Amino acid sequence: MKVAILTMFSGLSTTYSLVNVVADQIKVLLDANVSVKVLVCETCPDSERTGIFSDARLEWVKITNTLNGQPIVWHDYSGASGTVHETFFAEADAIAKDFTVHLQDVDVCILHDILYQGWHLVHNIAIRKAQQQLPHVRFLAFTHSLPVNRPQEMEYPFSARFTDMPRTKFIYPTYSGISALDKQYDVPEGKCAVVYNTLPLVPSMSTPVQAVADVIDLMHADVLAVYPARLTTGKKFEKVAALAGAIKHATEKNTKVIFCDFPSADISSKVYQAIIRTEGKKYGLSDADMLFTSEIGYPDGFPRQSVFELFTLSNLFICPSYSESFGLTVLEAASRGNSLVLNEAVPALKELGDKLGAYFMRWDARNFGFDTHEKYAPSEKAYYEEHGRRIVNLMREDRSLNAKTLVRSQYSDAWICKNQLMPLLNIE
Repeated sequence: MKVAILTMFSGLSTTYSLVNVVADQIKVLLDANVSVKVLVCETCPDSERTGIFSDARLEWVKITNTLNGQPIVWHDYSGASGTVHETFFAEADAIAKDFTVHLQDVDVCILHDILYQGWHLVHNIAIRKAQQQLPHVRFLAFTHSLPVNRPQEMEYPFSARFTDMPRTKFIYPTYSGISALDKQYDVPEGKCAVVYNTLPLVPSMSTPVQAVADVIDLMHADVLAVYPARLTTGKKFEKVAALAGAIKHATEKNTKVIFCDFPSADISSKVYQAIIRTEGKKYGLSDADMLFTSEIGYPDGFPRQSVFELFTLSNLFICPSYSESFGLTVLEAASRGNSLVLNEAVPALKELGDKLGAYFMRWDARNFGFDTHEKYAPSEKAYYEEHGRRIVNLMREDRSLNAKTLVRSQYSDAWICKNQLMPLLNIE
């Protein structure tokens, strides 16, 4: 499969939102091992090719913007009738010739605003001319602005902005615009589709977070818990794993846990990690649901700024710690909009949790002058699963938290690529 992305960009400044949309699209296609060719205006400076636009896997093609040695000036033909400038059709023919040559080897051509914008009318006419010589190429025509009301009377070539094109699907970023889009081009809704704009959260984050994302699926977890702490038994890592496993088992939610750990003299890291994994699996997690950052190149601790970034992605913070004098990580997790589950038996956690609206459970704890030991009836597993269901229900009812989770999971580049873009390319 080879895909062309036709933008006719004359510059690549990221202040132009469409540049960012196209950059995200290029990245997901390359990540899916799709061959990508990008068609831009011949005046687009090579010096502006940074980031994904400079990727060695891209085929970069410049389409002519001159006629008889003179630069082609794009006129904004937004009306439905009128008179085009004298050299319009000669310019369209020259551009069409370039399109025909450079689209011969592609299966699908993605157009971004080419059929929509008035200043791209010359390219609109050119691609329609080229299409006649490209019977094997399918087209996806993206519109990134409010669809235009279809006029009752139109004249050629202005009518091209309101006319169907063979072998073409018309794409809009939201379902609410589909009925207006089909009216603009006078096509049935079946010729239209939705592809969201992506919010590439992980690519905008630090290298350590990207390293985590390479190992564990951050974006699709319904419940994502992050627990940064020294790898000592007093922090009760195994209870975090157990509760997360119970949540997964009781609610069938896709649940992941990231332990941002660093070594302790209390116990061998390898021994304690094995205990934690065993507890997690006993209650419902798989090995793939748990990650220790010490195992992916950060044996002495995960960078604090990167922990904050992980808290931006996560939605649940579980702290069953045996003892705390304050609980700074509680504040860090809360500051990034996580649901809090704290050990009620620890005074510092109870004090913070009362102020922050945390959900409380009970684990063994060291108190002022005495220790507490919990007994669970009918079993610890039943206790975790009962509270796990309550926690998930509370998370579901929290609109802000629900929005945060949906943004991460359903507006990620991976989700959009798999569920919206790839089916249009006929790639499973």
